[in-house]
Amino acid sequence: MKYFSLIILSAILFSGCGSSKNGMNSSSNTASKGWQKLFDGKTTAGWHTYGKTEVGQAWKVSDGTLYLDAKNKKEGQGGDITTNEEYGNFHLKLEWKISQNGNSGIIFFVKEDLSKYPSSYNTGPEMQVLDNDGHADGKIYKHRAGDLYDLIASSSEPVNPVGEWNQVEIISNNGKLDFKMNGKNIVSTTMWDAQWNSMVAGSKFKTMPGFAIYKSGKIALQDHGDEVWYRNIEIKKL
Repeated sequence: MKYFSLIILSAILFSGCGSSKNGMNSSSNTASKGWQKLFDGKTTAGWHTYGKTEVGQAWKVSDGTLYLDAKNKKEGQGGDITTNEEYGNFHLKLEWKISQNGNSGIIFFVKEDLSKYPSSYNTGPEMQVLDNDGHADGKIYKHRAGDLYDLIASSSEPVNPVGEWNQVEIISNNGKLDFKMNGKNIVSTTMWDAQWNSMVAGSKFKTMPGFAIYKSGKIALQDHGDEVWYRNIEIKKL
């Protein structure tokens, strides 16, 4: 009977060790799901102004946000900022907040080659960041917040009022492109097929031969001359 009790006790202890191990594995799996912070909340490490080696002084870090101080910007201190690294298939998450009457954008698949492309938008498609009610672009179809700029209008507009944060996602995987805003899917399309090429040919980008042709590139945050804030920027390679 005593021997049987020892067997039961050993089984319980072994089971407990197994549970603890599984718990650690679960925690480890959560920590290793592949998400990489593109903004550490304290510095501009990992970013630079398009075509330059460092981030312009108009882009500042405060209270865990990366923001464009457009009101105090001097000549040469701004410009779009891009990641140092290129990404192919990816899932990008971030939050943005726009100033009243403001305009900005999240640009992806940016090919940084000044000899061919003077601006990030020469190659990269854009998720529009906008004050829909205050900025003139809000009156233009396919130019509103969350739109795939000048290509596809968002299916709905779950955008929060000016001054409030919006959580957005851009998911690109083997040509399948999705935009999400505040938990809702607002754009779904396929890149680089015949329909895509036709859509680009009918847009303002038709005169830019390098636009949206690259299947990997950098992520850029646009300086459109207005105050804008970004935070919680992270990406996962797919």
